[in-house]
Amino acid sequence: MASVATSRPVIVLASGSPRRRELLARLGLPHRVAPPRVDESVAPGEDPADAARRLAQLKARNASGAWVVAADTVVAVDGRVLGKPRDPAENRRFLELLSGRDHWVHTGLALRAPTGETALVSSTRVRFRDLADWEIEAYAASGEGLDKAGGYGIQEKGMVLVEAVEGDFFTVMGLPVARLWQALARLGYPLTEVWDA
Repeated sequence: MASVATSRPVIVLASGSPRRRELLARLGLPHRVAPPRVDESVAPGEDPADAARRLAQLKARNASGAWVVAADTVVAVDGRVLGKPRDPAENRRFLELLSGRDHWVHTGLALRAPTGETALVSSTRVRFRDLADWEIEAYAASGEGLDKAGGYGIQEKGMVLVEAVEGDFFTVMGLPVARLWQALARLGYPLTEVWDA
């Protein structure tokens, strides 16, 4: 990563996700990780997209810093929210449910800056191919999906489960980077210096 210019504010990433941290680093945005402790539960009957936006806002409001970026990803199939699986057995059930079907990945994004704040949600449709029983068993046993909403990681071994993506790939990874970039620009973050570095 390029050296950090002193005039670029450090962004507080209000998330412990290594995927989000990696994406900010790829963009050359100076940041530090400080995930707040908040209740990430989706309320019964809450719309999954609304929940993703609300949870991102909750994280942003509970983090300290002049520039704060927060995100939350909610995976839903037929309106049913699939959070992070508690164990490999639940991960297997998630994969069985997703096999051969479409589902939605909603990533809420919230920014807080000295000039104001904004929140949005980006939604992407993902289709899994028909999975063989042994693939479901092997992937669940790998443990890769245990820290991820929906129980899979599209940027890791879980990429082989996915047949099609309709929308923004980075939303599925957990951070809609193009929309983040646009929001930072609207709020006055010095983005030209990122490309000048």
